[in-house]
Amino acid sequence: MEKTLTINGKKVSFDKEKNLLEVIRKANIELPTFCYHSELSTYGACRLCLVNVEKRGLVPACSTPAEDGMVVVTNSNEIRELRKIIVELLLANHDRECTSCHKSESCQLQTLARRLGIQSIRYKKIVKDTPKDFSTPSLVRDPNKCVLCGDCVRFCEEIQTVGAIDFSFRGSHATVSPSFGKSLASSECIYCGQCTRVCPTGALTIKSDVTRVWNALGNKDKKVIVAIAPAVRAAIGEAFGIAKESGTEAAGKMVTALKNMGFFKVFDISFAADLTIVEEANEFVERFTKGEKLPQFTSCCPAWIKFTEQYYPDMIKNLSSCMSPQGMFGSLAKEMLPKMYGIKREDLVVVSVMPCTAKKFEATRPELSKDGIPDTDIVLTTQELARMIEESGLSFANLEQSAFDMPLGFKTGGGVIFGNSGGVAEAVLRNVLSKENSNDTDEFAFIRGEEGIREANLKVGDKDLRLAVVYGLGNARKVIKQIKNKEKEYDLIEVMACPGGCIGGAGQPVYDKLEVRNKRTKCLYENDSVLELHKPQDNPYVQQVYKEILGAVGGEKAHEILHTFHTNRRRITEKPFLIQAATDANSINVNVCFGTGCMLRGSQKILKSILDFVESKKISDKVEVKASFCFERCSRGPVVSVGSTVIEQATPEKVAKEIEKNLK
Repeated sequence: MEKTLTINGKKVSFDKEKNLLEVIRKANIELPTFCYHSELSTYGACRLCLVNVEKRGLVPACSTPAEDGMVVVTNSNEIRELRKIIVELLLANHDRECTSCHKSESCQLQTLARRLGIQSIRYKKIVKDTPKDFSTPSLVRDPNKCVLCGDCVRFCEEIQTVGAIDFSFRGSHATVSPSFGKSLASSECIYCGQCTRVCPTGALTIKSDVTRVWNALGNKDKKVIVAIAPAVRAAIGEAFGIAKESGTEAAGKMVTALKNMGFFKVFDISFAADLTIVEEANEFVERFTKGEKLPQFTSCCPAWIKFTEQYYPDMIKNLSSCMSPQGMFGSLAKEMLPKMYGIKREDLVVVSVMPCTAKKFEATRPELSKDGIPDTDIVLTTQELARMIEESGLSFANLEQSAFDMPLGFKTGGGVIFGNSGGVAEAVLRNVLSKENSNDTDEFAFIRGEEGIREANLKVGDKDLRLAVVYGLGNARKVIKQIKNKEKEYDLIEVMACPGGCIGGAGQPVYDKLEVRNKRTKCLYENDSVLELHKPQDNPYVQQVYKEILGAVGGEKAHEILHTFHTNRRRITEKPFLIQAATDANSINVNVCFGTGCMLRGSQKILKSILDFVESKKISDKVEVKASFCFERCSRGPVVSVGSTVIEQATPEKVAKEIEKNLK
């Protein structure tokens, strides 16, 4: 039986919508909200989506289930005035330098202020400005623009299970920050940047490298080349209101735009994606045949790599040793192009355009450099490229198409679909299992999809090849747990940090609807279907590079230029953070380990119990409490030191007993 409710006097049917807000949006009414994202848990903090439900009064639409027969009013004088008050209160403490804010064009606070007709602020500012955090190569955090919606906190915790940022303090002092007031660079942030996508204001933004690129282009002693990632072509049109164009058209216009800006050569990272597959597939076949270091995890996503290094260093051996396509492109370009152009290696500037903020961090990794010169000099996101095109005064929609430069501009469909979740795995299968002379782009389409975890089993001779495709690091954590508990067995696992893969990267134009992501995904598969070649190993220029530079696939030279290593990042080397100071000269020093192992075993709960115990005993002047990293006893945590005594597998009772003992 059809269920209906009445919204502003009109009947609206509903079925599987999870709350009243989604039913109202189904009726083409865009209720304002800061804290609601369909992919996150319902939070109900901002109260902007208040509606009047008959016989109930004002309720938040995001946390109210739709019920048959409801009568709802979304727009009344009372509701409008309440929304105005909420937005004015936010604006009162907000840094309103909007013209210089990176989020100016997509700021929801700015949009709401305009929608609600706010022309003056009736409330005074009561908080002091806080310094911005520029510590990471990927992200910038500006606490003065935070509206405490919690979107970044929930994405980081619920989707990525990292928890690099959270709420601190209470009341008017409440803020969102890394633990202990640290910088983002000192936290366990993986630089996926999804916090910047869901942030409704300019509190979290992408660190811009646009000026660095303009400066390089203006240096006559340098030759500046650029390479474009496959996912960029699926989204760049959105920034100019022409999202319906094909990936091929967008790529051609980008080449024209970049040449107009002054880039010496414009290449395609999809070429390097083909190269990655040739090496990664060879590595996988070797492991699969020997039954060693399985499952093999893909290594294209830098946020996933950092996540593994931080939380699962014991799984580093399972990561493919192949560089990402960006890494391979930069390394190969610095190897072959200086000789080709007759210049010094240090005079070649390699710029990549990526859908991903973590790629900025990846480019700074010391292992991806030679003699102190990075393989990739500067990384731009899709958003930054769009900004540069605008700065140039170019009308992107009206640009003619140009071809990529050779030899590093030729690609197969296998390289293009890298931008989609499942694309890397599919390209590997095309390399390893595709029938000879097969040109079927849908041969392995069964591993495509929107689910965060997808599985497939294939027959390879007399062996089963067990495959998994994962996006979202919370899902990666689930899969790793199943592997460790021997609940699942896999041979090859593709992992991407961002929802939908690279097409959903934080460097892409901001989106909040799944349909946008689906269109990008479809764009890359359509691009694949119109290309002449679809298997990476068939790329004639890849074959030429092996013949002239790299030698054998997986050989010594190929390993030198195209492979890398990964580092255990579990150890935090920073000094202890002071939690509670003591005034007594003979105070007892208590250190609680907050390394990953101890955190997972309950060090937060231990710290709270210590602070509560000290307060209840009124001995805060005699006990100094710090958070430390690390006691090198990870398997025996949580670990706490009281004076010179180290307590393993600490409990509140053990710690309290030791503190009392030291007080005597």
